[in-house]
Amino acid sequence: MKRLLTLAFALISIGASAYRTDTLKVHSAIMDKDIDAIVVVPDKAFSEACPSVYLLHGHAGSFKFWPSIRRDIGQMADQWGFIFVCPDAGNSWYIDSPVKKDSQYESFMTRELVPFVDSRYNTIANRNRRAVSGLSMGGHGALFLAMRHPDIWGSAGSMSGCPDIRLHPNNWNLEDVLGNYANNSQRWDAVCVVNQIKRIRNGELAIIIDCGEDDFMLEMNKDLHTRLLGAGIDHDFTTRPGTHWFNYWQNAIDYQLLFHYKFFNKTDIR
Repeated sequence: MKRLLTLAFALISIGASAYRTDTLKVHSAIMDKDIDAIVVVPDKAFSEACPSVYLLHGHAGSFKFWPSIRRDIGQMADQWGFIFVCPDAGNSWYIDSPVKKDSQYESFMTRELVPFVDSRYNTIANRNRRAVSGLSMGGHGALFLAMRHPDIWGSAGSMSGCPDIRLHPNNWNLEDVLGNYANNSQRWDAVCVVNQIKRIRNGELAIIIDCGEDDFMLEMNKDLHTRLLGAGIDHDFTTRPGTHWFNYWQNAIDYQLLFHYKFFNKTDIR
C-alpha cells in the first residue's frame, strides 16, 4: 500500500505545473506612467536561466489578452521553458508617437521593459535567446520592433499582422498616434513594417509570418512576403484556414513558439 501511495504521489507531482504568474506595474520614466504587464515564469527558470518571449496584443486588447485566450499559458511556459512577457500597449501600435508624449512605446519596450525583465527574472539576456510575437497591431509591433532593434530580439513573428498601416489611414486609432495621413505621410512611411526591411540583412533576424486565408489582411501579408523575397531575406510564411479572430490566434501561437524554440536551439549565445 505504501508503494502504491508513493507512486500515486509521484504521478500527481509529474502532472503538476510549477509555473508562476506575476502581474506587475512597470514604471516608464519616458512616459511618466506605470505600464501593466504579466510575466509567466516556467518551473525551469527557478533553477536555470531561460529564453524570453514577448507576446504583444492587438488593437483594443491589453496585457491580459494572451493569458485570456490561452488559459494554459502557464503550462505552455513549462512545456517550452520560456519566460513569457505580456505588456500593455494600449492602441499605441508599439511606436513612439510624434503627437502623444505619453505614447512612446518603442522606447519603452526597448529601453525600459527589456532591461527591467532581464534584471528581475532569470532570463538569458541575449538577443539569441529573446523573441517577440504578436497579432494584428501586435504583429506590426513585433516585426517593427525587431527589425529596428535586431540587437535586442533575434526572432520575430507576426500573426495576422498589419505590415502597411498606410492602407488603413482611418482605422484603429492610427491618426491618434501619427496624425492625419494626408498631412503627415512621411511619419506614416517611417513606421510601416514594409519600410523597415532595408534595416536588416539576411540571416540577421529570424522571421515568421502567418495569416488566415479569409483574413482581410491576407493580401497585405502576401505583399510583405514578396518584398522580403525581393530583398533576399529568408523567412517563414504560412497561410492556413481562418479569419481575423481569436480561434486563429489560439492555434497560430503554437507554430510561432515552435519557430522561436528552433531558433533558440540552433543559435549560439554571442
